[in-house]
Amino acid sequence: QLQLVESGGGLVQPGGSLRLSCSASGSTLDYLVIGWFRQAPGKEREGVSCISRSGGSTNYADSVKGRFTISRDNAKNMVYLQMNSLKPEDTAVYYCAAVRKVFPVACAMTSSFYGSWGQGTQVTVSS
Repeated sequence: QLQLVESGGGLVQPGGSLRLSCSASGSTLDYLVIGWFRQAPGKEREGVSCISRSGGSTNYADSVKGRFTISRDNAKNMVYLQMNSLKPEDTAVYYCAAVRKVFPVACAMTSSFYGSWGQGTQVTVSS
């Protein structure tokens, strides 16, 4: 059974950086499309970024373009979200999500596309 575990969250000052990691177990990462989502208190969950099986296709929310970078290392079963120039409005619980696809497909930024979710990691951007 696929399990996803996020790590790397924490408290950072505005303008700082964090790298989130998503570890996948129970399934090879090769067939998994991965998405990163976040949910701030009182707000709906929103898509942040996603990456195709091979890593050749990525997508970002407009609010994080140019600041966040998603990447994956299939050999290590890991997906990363490098977050730079963090802003207070980036404060949220960040989740990674996965869906197994037999054939190459583009990733999606909608929650319903994914079937497996991690437990989340808190990111707080504050001075």
